Amino acid sequence: MPDTSAVIVAAGAGERLGVGVPKAFVELAGEPLVLRCVRVLARVVDSVVCVVAADHRERAEQLLDTAGAGDVRLAIGGETRQDSVSAGLAACPPSTRVVAVHDAARPLLSEELARRTLDALQPPWDGVAPGLPLVDTIKLVDPQGKVLRTVDRRGMWAVQTPQVFPRAVLERVHARVASDADAATDDLSLVERAGGRVRLVRGERRNLKITYPEDLALAEALLAAEPT
Repeated sequence: MPDTSAVIVAAGAGERLGVGVPKAFVELAGEPLVLRCVRVLARVVDSVVCVVAADHRERAEQLLDTAGAGDVRLAIGGETRQDSVSAGLAACPPSTRVVAVHDAARPLLSEELARRTLDALQPPWDGVAPGLPLVDTIKLVDPQGKVLRTVDRRGMWAVQTPQVFPRAVLERVHARVASDADAATDDLSLVERAGGRVRLVRGERRNLKITYPEDLALAEALLAAEPT
């Protein structure tokens, strides 16, 4: 797909991982998470923008110099995820028409999944993301943990990244986010809220999100099980 860019959101602190460094710089099998994402996405899109926290700019520049990829750029994130994605959008080349937003916390993204998600962005869709049907029983609970009801899981999916959009659509919805109350946990939700037509394609179970130490251990185990 021509004129495509990927925005990798890598500005989060990763406090729940408990390692004392931003999550994007945590190593998986000897390689930082963000660098794994860059190398995969650089084979799929025309340019890659990594969005990092301001106080880790120098470290990110040194790291990206070793990526051996094509057009890789750096942007400085803001206080919220929306601020960071907006900064990444602004750093994309002017020719960019399609943008894939990916979390650096999903380092096991496959090239095949990235291509398949990009290819699925066809009219009439304003946004596409990978996801997986929920398999656990789902309970709605109150703040004290009291079960209010069991939720029918039929048709319920957990959403992954990369999430792919026409650049104009994503810029338009980000311009509408005026306060924290307008924020969302992902960009597909912003497009959906603005009345856009969005869809999911089947994701991959290995495309897990690194949030807790056990997630990192699982990712290590998945990599170790791959044929050499």
